[in-house]
Amino acid sequence: MKWALSELNKFRGSQVDFLETIDLSASLKKREPSIIDISPIKVNGFLEVDEIGYYAHMTIETILTVPSSRSLEPVEMPLNLLIDEEYMTPRQYDALKDVSEDDKSLIIVLEKDLIDLTEAIEDFILLNLPLQVLTEEEKQSTELPKGDFWQVVSEDDIKVEQETEAASTIDPRLAKLSDFFKEDEQ
Repeated sequence: MKWALSELNKFRGSQVDFLETIDLSASLKKREPSIIDISPIKVNGFLEVDEIGYYAHMTIETILTVPSSRSLEPVEMPLNLLIDEEYMTPRQYDALKDVSEDDKSLIIVLEKDLIDLTEAIEDFILLNLPLQVLTEEEKQSTELPKGDFWQVVSEDDIKVEQETEAASTIDPRLAKLSDFFKEDEQ
């Protein structure tokens, strides 16, 4: 998934289509130890070459195996991502006019005369790792894990507990007023 700029410049004004299967499991596991396994990644897309720069558009498909957030059981998750990247040489970047700083920040300035899409693919996979992963059984179960002196509680349970506690707690500044109503009842 690497192209020399001299090779790509032969296709100026057109695009280079690609359909490849790559294996990035070793480098992804090194960068993110929580990844148990990742199947070979199917990459389908194109690189468009023009005077302004190099535009890469691709879709990736793979199956990622990561531990469950609750039980640490391995969970296989299909991952389908759409990736768009814009690359420019330093000379092309410096020649940009009428482009806002926000738009300029999205452009990747090439340090070498080489475009390596595997770096972008790795970065997108790592950025799209889910924070919460559950097995099918854990998704179906409403019971959260617990042990002898601990238990997992949901945010909703905490809110209900806080609201109940707040309703039963009397502000010490107003405690005398609660005695006022007790005298009238007798």
